[in-house]
Amino acid sequence: MSQGNEDDLTNAGPPGDGANDQDPVIIPLDRLRAAHEEQAARDSEESVQAREERPRGEQAPQEQAQTAEAGAAEEEPVAGELNRLELKAIIEALLFSTAEPLGGRKLAELAGARDARVVRELIEELRQEYDASGRAFTVQEVANGYQLFTRPDLHRWVNKLHMRAEEESISQAALETLAIIAYRQPVTRAVIEDIRGVQSGYILRSLIEKSLVRVTGRSEELGRPLLYGTTDVFLQVFGLASLKALPKLEELEQPGRG
Repeated sequence: MSQGNEDDLTNAGPPGDGANDQDPVIIPLDRLRAAHEEQAARDSEESVQAREERPRGEQAPQEQAQTAEAGAAEEEPVAGELNRLELKAIIEALLFSTAEPLGGRKLAELAGARDARVVRELIEELRQEYDASGRAFTVQEVANGYQLFTRPDLHRWVNKLHMRAEEESISQAALETLAIIAYRQPVTRAVIEDIRGVQSGYILRSLIEKSLVRVTGRSEELGRPLLYGTTDVFLQVFGLASLKALPKLEELEQPGRG
């Protein structure tokens, strides 16, 4: 039996008995290499053709799997952190459970959110979901915080069930005094009475008892009279996010007034 060259692969097979033994099969390695290169070229050509035939923007199955894995890694929260759905549910529960506005930082602290920015984003998502589903309530920014309110178009039915004591007991004179304080604060009692033309001591005390007005300090004028301003309760009662949300004075002028 002749010996092949060193580039040939010998497959002797299992040993046999005498005359039944088969001669070794000689497979030249150079032919194997050529066959492998031809197969690789065909695979590459088919891959290019498949990419050209796919609709623009569509990924191959392997690419789709890699993209999905990358997306899952981005969505997966850091260990110990809640995902957005969990945080949104917690924030919604907190808003349902309070009768007072909750600020963004306070909500972030209570819910375990990363910061107030995330809270603002989730509250906006809640508001959009409520609007899209036609819910009877929404989230409003009021008194430097967030609170759930029934929709304005449903107020008259809600008021039949539960009239707010503050709204029922505020007289016209008290509303006039409250308006002066809201727009002129910090303001002294003398200025209030000069504008109204009547004594306002009793009304001021009444507004303070209702937590709508508070003493903010003392004036530098002679006698250092007390200065008055509105409170967060005032913002809540009138549904204002801040004093900047007060209507402009020109908007309150009577029609036809010059």
